[in-house]
Amino acid sequence: MKFAPAKPPIYGQTLSALQHWLQNAGEPAFRAEQIMQWLYKKRANHWEEMTNLPQKLRTTLDASFDIAPTKHLLDKQSADSTEKLLLQMGDASLVETVVIRAPQIGVGLTKSRKTICISTQVGCAYGCKFCASGLSGWKRDLNAGEIVSQLIQVCQQEDTSTPRADQSIASFDNIVVMGMGEPLANYENLLEALRIVNAPWGLNFGARRITVSTSGIVPKILELAKEPEQFRLAISLHGATNDVRDAIMPINKRYPLETLLPAIKEYGNSKGRMITLEFILIDSVNDTLRQADALAKIATDLGAHINLIPYNAVPGMDWKRPSIDRQDRFHNRLKNKGANATIRREKGHDIAAACGQLKLQTESAA
Repeated sequence: MKFAPAKPPIYGQTLSALQHWLQNAGEPAFRAEQIMQWLYKKRANHWEEMTNLPQKLRTTLDASFDIAPTKHLLDKQSADSTEKLLLQMGDASLVETVVIRAPQIGVGLTKSRKTICISTQVGCAYGCKFCASGLSGWKRDLNAGEIVSQLIQVCQQEDTSTPRADQSIASFDNIVVMGMGEPLANYENLLEALRIVNAPWGLNFGARRITVSTSGIVPKILELAKEPEQFRLAISLHGATNDVRDAIMPINKRYPLETLLPAIKEYGNSKGRMITLEFILIDSVNDTLRQADALAKIATDLGAHINLIPYNAVPGMDWKRPSIDRQDRFHNRLKNKGANATIRREKGHDIAAACGQLKLQTESAA
């Protein structure tokens, strides 16, 4: 399904595309750089704020482009400082963006390191059995402007509490494309959005600080490996053997581990970057020592880092988080086998921070 907005989002425009549009509109191409300065450096909310543009051009821009393709509908803050934003698109679709803060000792929360988790689709078609994002199915892909606009929403919000010393700096430290949807199933829009974020005239945000997550679409992993940008790659593995992965991740039947693992290795070799294996621990499903042994072998063969995430319970699903003892037993087994692994006690459990939960709660209450 495609969403055709009445006006395309301005955040989906590249500098060259905007220059071309201006020339067709009878305006000088240099105005494009001025507009980008207002959007990404000065965080303009309205066309009328762009005071060095002629009034006629501001009126034309307002009639031609949407400067606010996402509406901040709701947010929830966790006791651990995680914040989830519920954003509404132009067609009333809902997506989630999460701000994960890591407070730094001695500087307070406002100067904490921030990782922004963004969404790429409304819903998800891949049907991972433990995930809330796909419970209502896939609705549509987000366009590039809607993806970028999530980051602008965070920037505008964070700027109010943490004034920027340098207008060329984004108001966060890392981006993870791990929100609602399967990023590589929306490949073209994702890549266009990330190139806008990476561009000097955009947010000027380094590609090495952007992590793209996938459940394992092998052809797209190989395609991304050939792109020039040095994006990090995270694999939502969640099962270290085909039988376990088949049971919880339908995509494994199309791209089993024998196909997926060589593609991961090729990506790592092409970029010279360590791959992350995301592994949600689900009680009595994938938290056995047999799984730990298989996972350790995969990780050491790939030279990958394992990120263990205890399951964030979703109402209406039977899956449960393992006890602390079972989590620690699994983690220690990995380390004893020589694997590089950390365990991330979940963030935002009290605000339904698992992908899709806040969206589902809001839609159910409507």
